[in-house]
Amino acid sequence: MGKVVILGVFVADAAYRASRLPRLGETLLGSGFALGPGGKGSNQAVAAARMGAETVFVTRLGADAFAEMATQTWADAGVTPVVRSCPESHTGSAFIFLDEATGENAIIIAPGAAGTIAAEDLDAEAARISGASIFMTQLEQPLAAAVRGLEIARAAGVATLLNPAPAQPLPAEVISLCDYLTPNETEAAVLTGLSVEGLQGARAAANALREKGAGTVILTLGERGALFHGEGISQIVPAVSAGPVVDTTGAGDAFNGGFAAALAEGRPPLEAVRFGCAVAGLSVTRPGAAASMPSRAEVDALLRG
Repeated sequence: MGKVVILGVFVADAAYRASRLPRLGETLLGSGFALGPGGKGSNQAVAAARMGAETVFVTRLGADAFAEMATQTWADAGVTPVVRSCPESHTGSAFIFLDEATGENAIIIAPGAAGTIAAEDLDAEAARISGASIFMTQLEQPLAAAVRGLEIARAAGVATLLNPAPAQPLPAEVISLCDYLTPNETEAAVLTGLSVEGLQGARAAANALREKGAGTVILTLGERGALFHGEGISQIVPAVSAGPVVDTTGAGDAFNGGFAAALAEGRPPLEAVRFGCAVAGLSVTRPGAAASMPSRAEVDALLRG
């Protein structure tokens, strides 16, 4: 099993269940509340570590109770944290609305200390990044930091993976740093300016991203699985169902963490996508983000059928 180095954000997820989002000025009674660990990068690190990958997570935290939650989460999962403390700021937090009927979500993130991660922080960890099998990041921390991490990895011959979330336009010179680009449909639409509807729209968006320089595009399609679109191949990998959907909050992170771990293990990319789909399929059957990430034994059993 190889090493996965992940740059990203930890946030404490405050999740509220209700029948709908309130309108401005309106107060609603909810049907549930939970506080737990989240943040895309942190969730992905937990997922990768639980799949057996040697996982390093680079981030910043405040000096508060949420920072204690973060360090305990990583210790429990086997993640090696590389943390720069930022006591003048707070540890990241997120408001999560969960539709009590469908489990679908809407999220607001305040990254706090992690919003101050700079390119220089990645230069300080260049040796770790250069010694990895996979370097993965997202867009919850400043873009300059993500780009610097991708540049260091690319220069060292390390496979690069960008999960372009939250959605924002990116120049071609950033996209071209990505061996693997893993947008969902919304993110692919923002990156390309195309309407991503149906398989034809997904393929058109994935092709546009490859024309911008991405190596392989893996466009996640929720309950339909993922489109694997690379050199000479464009194939749907079906979702892997593990039971009724309870909470979709960490599904994309479960996929990315599982996919990265499978690549680090030496699996072919198409097989790694199916592995990631199985990790995501299990994660949505339980509540929470980091807390929903399955064990390796559960994933192996699901794939065995």
